[in-house]
Amino acid sequence: MLRIVSWNINGIRSPLQGVVCQETSNSTSMAMRRILDELDADIVCLQETKVTRDVLTEPLAIVEGYNSYFSFSRSRSGYSGVATFCKDSATPVAAEEGLSGLFATQNGDVGCYGNTDEFTQEELRALDSEGRALLTQHKIRTWEGKERTLTLINVYCPHADPGKPERLTFKMRFYRLLQIRAEALLAAGSHVIILGDLNTAHRRIDHCDAVNLECFEEDPGRKWMDSLLSNLECQAGSHGGPFIDSYRYFQPKQERAFTCWSVVSGARHLNYGSRLDYVLGDRTLVIDTFQNSFLLPEVMGSDHCPVGATLNVSSVPAKQCPPLCTRFLPEFAGTQLKILRFLVPREQEPVLEKSALWLSNQTQVQKQQNKVRVRSTRPRPSQANSRRGQTNLMSYFQPSSSHSKTSPELELLSLPLVNNLTTPKTLEEEMIAREVEGQAKHSESKEEKELRTSFWKSVLGGPSPMPLCSGHREPCVMRTVKKPGPNLGRHFYMCARPRGPPSDLSSRCNFFLWSKPS
Repeated sequence: MLRIVSWNINGIRSPLQGVVCQETSNSTSMAMRRILDELDADIVCLQETKVTRDVLTEPLAIVEGYNSYFSFSRSRSGYSGVATFCKDSATPVAAEEGLSGLFATQNGDVGCYGNTDEFTQEELRALDSEGRALLTQHKIRTWEGKERTLTLINVYCPHADPGKPERLTFKMRFYRLLQIRAEALLAAGSHVIILGDLNTAHRRIDHCDAVNLECFEEDPGRKWMDSLLSNLECQAGSHGGPFIDSYRYFQPKQERAFTCWSVVSGARHLNYGSRLDYVLGDRTLVIDTFQNSFLLPEVMGSDHCPVGATLNVSSVPAKQCPPLCTRFLPEFAGTQLKILRFLVPREQEPVLEKSALWLSNQTQVQKQQNKVRVRSTRPRPSQANSRRGQTNLMSYFQPSSSHSKTSPELELLSLPLVNNLTTPKTLEEEMIAREVEGQAKHSESKEEKELRTSFWKSVLGGPSPMPLCSGHREPCVMRTVKKPGPNLGRHFYMCARPRGPPSDLSSRCNFFLWSKPS
């Protein structure tokens, strides 16, 4: 059996994935190994890794028992990116980054690019520069004992932002290039699996709110999927695309089978999302070898859940990993030049060594002579006191000689006159006076404290209590408008419950209230 899993991990460097080990160790390699072990697959395809080559670390890229392959975004840092981890028992015979072939190295590549004349070189480079596609080619053996070629296309398709029409064009051009490459591989005799985040919910059954979406079937992404996928109700040879949605092949009418949820609205709690992640196989491969196709909604750690499939075939591992494997990257293979190699000579000639030793001895002698000179020039304590140098600190606290004699008038003023003006108090009177004085101070401090408290309360009134939503009479949450427009940055209140179907009374109600400006 060959088990394949795909997961949009939403950042591979995140330390708190849902399947990270519970041990006290925070080792990145242990966390990555735990993720792979929990997914329990021969091949794991990850999307939205959000790493570039300059921040990829060895413990993250090289995991014992696996060989890994990465495609990085060349346009933005911390954006997009895909990775494929293969067990050593499923080592691919070839691996390649991108769909166009512009990043191919002609050594260990997959090949078969199809006719891309409709694209310019600049367009092809732009489509592959975001690190959205990674191909690995494997040898498999069927239950009949026949060896076949299987090519996996790990993709993270672009998202079409409604506010950026150019991104919809970019998405559709990426879809087109993906289809050309997949069909070219099929024509060359290889089985093909397209898996990953396609960023399109194909049918109404795959979307939680399809009823409220205008022209659902007219969406360009859904029309493209119609052309790519076979109609499961049609027989072989009839109209339809060359690929099959493996999950719908086994679960054609399963509702609420979602793979992506909004984190902000807490929609996963009530399973209110969409199915954006797929395992698409060519028609012959799915019908003949697929045993099942599944979702793993219980695996947390991302806004997506893993999806996968099991094939009734065995993998024939390659004897050596393809050159794209991260083990062969200079920074991980130990072949990258270090800056110290340019600063420190490897070997020194005997003459140079002797001269360096002589210079070192001369330097030590010079240092000793300098120390002797410094010690001989330091003044002794008796000499230092006899010279006029820095004054002593105690001299500032001694009476000056010019004012040692005071006038009779000053002496009279300095005499104690208190005894002549006040009468002596008894011990009892002194105790009463101290008690009265203490009570007065206490009352004054209490009044001052109350005065300060009332002042700061008037200045800092604190946050006003949250309003109650109309549907549940529960405190709301405050949100901020992020969409560009006249209300950008404004605050508003809404129901704090997670988003869910309108028929579910436990889900969020429609309460909305603008926050008053302070």
